[in-house]
Amino acid sequence: MHEPIWLKQDELSFPDPEHALKEPNGLLAVGGDLSLERLIAAYKLGIFPWYEAGQPILWWSPDPRMVLFPSELHISKSLNKVLSKQVYKVTFDQGFAAVILACAQQRSKNRDDTWITNEMQQAYINLHNAGWAHSVEVWEGNELVGGLYGIAMGRIFFGESMFNMRDNASKVAFVHLVQRLNSKGFTLIDCQVSSEHLTSLGAREIKREKFMGYLSKNINLSETTNTSLKGSFSA
Repeated sequence: MHEPIWLKQDELSFPDPEHALKEPNGLLAVGGDLSLERLIAAYKLGIFPWYEAGQPILWWSPDPRMVLFPSELHISKSLNKVLSKQVYKVTFDQGFAAVILACAQQRSKNRDDTWITNEMQQAYINLHNAGWAHSVEVWEGNELVGGLYGIAMGRIFFGESMFNMRDNASKVAFVHLVQRLNSKGFTLIDCQVSSEHLTSLGAREIKREKFMGYLSKNINLSETTNTSLKGSFSA
């Protein structure tokens, strides 16, 4: 296979992730939309959208896949000191729209464009309103200084993006997320692609085949609603 598959607008089905291209790593399909139904269908197969303004919607299933097992969370001595001092206040699902906007703005500062377009922001706000997407907020006083957001399905959390306006703020958000997910019986956090930031926290790469195995065991595809975290992300 030399080209990604174009999705039909009136169908929600996706090609087998094994058909994803090796170069660029994991590009599987093009087109479709960001409707609630299509996004849910994608994440249940471990597929996620990632594209820039002016491009058609691009759908990805990379190999290898960056993941974190909650039991493998690594907290450095310096980060542990920050957590012990309780420098920041941490909340859950108290400012989803503000978190995703801050993620987009930080990425825009670092490059000319960001994949968290206005269309993407609204799509994930819709997922949040439907109970699938969740956020972690980190506060310094009344100021939002860090956070992250992602999708919870079954016993897997699909991390999307994080932002940091103070030292260690995004790491504090991530640690609190992992601890909350671990207490709820989650088995895996999908970090999508490798980064030094995530590696420092204990994330590692696994083959897509292995990732899909975890996915099939921890997502009940017959479920129509997300109940795993609903109501459990209150501050």
